Amino acid sequence: MFNKLRNRFLVVNLVIISFIMLVAFASIYTITYQNVRADIDMELHRVSDFYLKPNGNKGEPRPDGGNPPQQGKANTNSSPERTVSFLLQTDDQWKITATNSRFDMDTDFYSLAIQKAATHNAQDGQFTLDGNTWAYMVQKNNTGYCVVYLDVTPQHNILTNLVYTFSVVGLVMLIVIYFTSRFFANRSIAPVQEAFYKQKQFIADASHELKTPLAVINTNADVLLANSDDTIQNQAKWLHHIKSETERMKTLTNDLLYLTEMDDSRALMMFTTFPVSESVESVILTMEAVVYEKNITLHYDIEPNLTVHGNNEQIKQVVMILLDNAIKYNKSEGSITLTLAKRHSDILLTVTNTSDGISHEHLDKIFDRFYSANQSRSRKHGGYGLGLAIAKSIVEQHKGKIHAKSVLNESTSFYVQLP
Repeated sequence: MFNKLRNRFLVVNLVIISFIMLVAFASIYTITYQNVRADIDMELHRVSDFYLKPNGNKGEPRPDGGNPPQQGKANTNSSPERTVSFLLQTDDQWKITATNSRFDMDTDFYSLAIQKAATHNAQDGQFTLDGNTWAYMVQKNNTGYCVVYLDVTPQHNILTNLVYTFSVVGLVMLIVIYFTSRFFANRSIAPVQEAFYKQKQFIADASHELKTPLAVINTNADVLLANSDDTIQNQAKWLHHIKSETERMKTLTNDLLYLTEMDDSRALMMFTTFPVSESVESVILTMEAVVYEKNITLHYDIEPNLTVHGNNEQIKQVVMILLDNAIKYNKSEGSITLTLAKRHSDILLTVTNTSDGISHEHLDKIFDRFYSANQSRSRKHGGYGLGLAIAKSIVEQHKGKIHAKSVLNESTSFYVQLP
């Protein structure tokens, strides 16, 4: 699926870029072609004026086919410079009657040149002869036609080289763009692919977690149905099992819904400035009974009058999740240390508990949904691996950071940094 998506992205990208390059090259070529044609027309008129003007070269071709008589250096220098050109005079039947050329050319060449002009039957045009490209202009006079020829091979070579250059550059650019697009396509698809697999894994994990309580409920319901004649009091044990598993499913679905709401309503959450010191202390007061019952020692140090811009209830939930984890995974007769203090421009919350610790390979994954470093212990304590995922989502929504550090067989610490 993702290969098809990447290939489609590549094809669309290459088609769009190829079209843009084609339009750009065509525009450049058209502009260059128009400029070259304008230069050729201008030069052709200048050459024609030189050959046909009454003075200078006299404009009168010699009837014997030779060059007109020289009029001195001044006359020679009035000729167009660095051009190969000549003039042919014909009668009404396109028979050559005179020539005027600064270069020696044979009679067959002149005959072919006049034949090209006569065949096209136009006032001007171009043709290729003996590997060179010639432009010509025809003027009617009393005795026939005067045809002026100009060698425009260099100008045509410019256009030809421009086409070759565009072809080579276009091909090289397409190769470069293909590999570049392929690289960025893989990078662009990577987050989509990761999100897809995470969603797939999320559905699989949720289904797996729901399957266990459903199986327990189904089994206990079968036991009740098998003893339908017995009293409810005698079957209370099975009913309690069903209720317990129902409560676990309720907790799981509530956590899943909460995570979904967190993802969908980030922009709708109302933030205010509130005293975070009092909020953390209120959570500790509600958890003290549980800590005392578990025979755990709790130490806390809360810097007074600290404030945070955010959602009070959500920050309380983060503190409760971290304390709940610290209680669940604490050692027997262990301890919990909670500190809240200002560090630079941020506020740092630290929750540390004595525990077996978390190995390094699990430490970066404990904030993933349904992830647990110890599945058996998580099920024993009724956990689904969603608490830390919720805490991370809340902290990130407040533009903060959360991470953990652990020393095996000693302690585990969670750090929440809020701006």
